[in-house]
Amino acid sequence: MSRIGKKPIPLPEGVEVKLERNKCRIKGPKGETVVPFMGRVKVEKKDNTIVVSRKGEDRQSRAYHGLYRSLIANAVQGVYKGYEKKLELKGTGYHAEIRGKGLMLDVGFSHQIFFSPPEGINFSVGKGNVISVSGVDKQLVGQVAAKIRAIRPPDVYKGIGIRYVGEVIHLKPGKSARSV
Repeated sequence: MSRIGKKPIPLPEGVEVKLERNKCRIKGPKGETVVPFMGRVKVEKKDNTIVVSRKGEDRQSRAYHGLYRSLIANAVQGVYKGYEKKLELKGTGYHAEIRGKGLMLDVGFSHQIFFSPPEGINFSVGKGNVISVSGVDKQLVGQVAAKIRAIRPPDVYKGIGIRYVGEVIHLKPGKSARSV
């Protein structure tokens, strides 16, 4: 039995779950999301929890058991609390600002870069050029944060660029002076 799959998913106060044929529609204070699942697993709502069980004992069913339990648990947490990734800008003259719903980045190129968010993603810029990417979908928040970081990844020699808050960049030594 899957150790992850057999754990029931508790439903916090204010989160509603509607089970359809092969979908789990989850609605909460932060928003709504739909998690599709395959016919190899069975999703049931018991009391104030969701229980995911598998229909067969083949390898694929065992793999999907833990996967769909995790996806549904992430969706429940997303509509209740939400997800957030923080990025910081390091470099002289690097800054970010909100324009409409999008993000305008000035990160050392000859032009500014405008990044428009997909549906369900919100940006905010805090003190010290910290960009906050937030939303209901865990995968989408991480993907958008990775795309923003890819605009100007941290330089391995100077350490300037866009990085996650708390990310450690190991700097390479530059050219050393040659002694004669």
